Amino acid sequence: DVEVGASEAEELPVGGIEAADEEGFAGLAGPGGFSGYTGANTAARRVTPSDRQREGREHVKVVYVVLESQYQASMTAAVRQINKGQTRVCVECVGYLLEEIRDPKTLDELRQDLESASIFVCSLIFVQELAEKLVEVVQPFRSRLSACLCFPSMPEVMKLNKLGSFDLTAITGGPLGSLAQQVKEVRKSTLGDKGKPASGGGTFQDGLLKLVRTLPKVLKFLPGDQARDARTFILSLQHWLGGTPENLEAMLMRVVGQYVPSVTSQQIIDLERIMDPIVLPDMGIWHPCAPAIYDSVQDYSQWYEGHLAFAGVAKDAPVIGVVCQKSHISTKDDGHYVAFVQELERRGARVLCVYTGGLDFSSPVKEYMLDAATGGASVDALVNLTGFSLVGGPASQDAKAAKEALMRLDRPYLVSVPLVFQSFTEWQQSELGL
Repeated sequence: DVEVGASEAEELPVGGIEAADEEGFAGLAGPGGFSGYTGANTAARRVTPSDRQREGREHVKVVYVVLESQYQASMTAAVRQINKGQTRVCVECVGYLLEEIRDPKTLDELRQDLESASIFVCSLIFVQELAEKLVEVVQPFRSRLSACLCFPSMPEVMKLNKLGSFDLTAITGGPLGSLAQQVKEVRKSTLGDKGKPASGGGTFQDGLLKLVRTLPKVLKFLPGDQARDARTFILSLQHWLGGTPENLEAMLMRVVGQYVPSVTSQQIIDLERIMDPIVLPDMGIWHPCAPAIYDSVQDYSQWYEGHLAFAGVAKDAPVIGVVCQKSHISTKDDGHYVAFVQELERRGARVLCVYTGGLDFSSPVKEYMLDAATGGASVDALVNLTGFSLVGGPASQDAKAAKEALMRLDRPYLVSVPLVFQSFTEWQQSELGL
């Protein structure tokens, strides 16, 4: 047996199927390989075990739909490690970006993949029209799937969750029985009279994330089976939020080992040896060279003073505040962040990078970029690298709250558009805009 999630993920091979086969796995074909996932080409995110890896092993297929591309590299590395390290189970997986399912052809590909899938995973499905499309496609397969993991998303998507007795459509009464109603209430509280985001009230996405984080507190009120399955869901969510290949490997093995009949009947996976979730703090200060995430400006400054000398940056240089997404940091899909920080420092600026796990990016700005004593800004400019509004995500935004935070900061503010949803060519050809 191999301790799940304990090993470091290796570099993915380049060169398509031939190079992959040499490493003992196949299915990484597709233009561009791993240079990016902006094109609607699911072959580039499909991992298929080789014939040698299938021999004598139980085969499990995982299909997932995610908002952005950062989870795809982590998932691919996780599945590759399973196929390399396990001896009695192998995994095939294929991933889709949410925006891709606007295309009827891609939606049909998703449907075909679900026909042979054992596990379905999705996360952050907050665009209403696409949520409806996804539910329409997944619902007919739900009863046949061994497990269905739907992390914070629209209420109708959350109802697809299925993990043993953890079934939001079947649980009635008790703390979990009202979860679906609580989701509706969170949704209603963040909308105004005309169905638009209410001013000053944050976003539905953030409210739902906060609600889901309360689940561990209700476990003690549940009967045995429900508590076990709810605990598995919570651990799976924590693994997912952790985002690293090791976390996703552990999540998959935990779910496969408990809910895929061909695996559970033979007790193939030692659940006791699966690592616990390793997650980043929900909010903090990050730097690519730092040994840790910092939860205070004081602690970060103590480390950064030493780094300034190494980087050749003056201690009185201008400070550029940078807003990042936690998911890019936790999945280590942070190449654009690293390059941006390096370039700022090369040009002689100090850098203060903050992130949050939610979609109210004004929270870390107010926490770390406003002087506690004077209330004034501690940065000279602010750059938002998330591609989203300062408060809100792809489905809605709270412009009033964002404006209030930016007026308090009172510094130049720039918003970038990272190429995680579309390439320049796709943007030129699309009628949707950015």
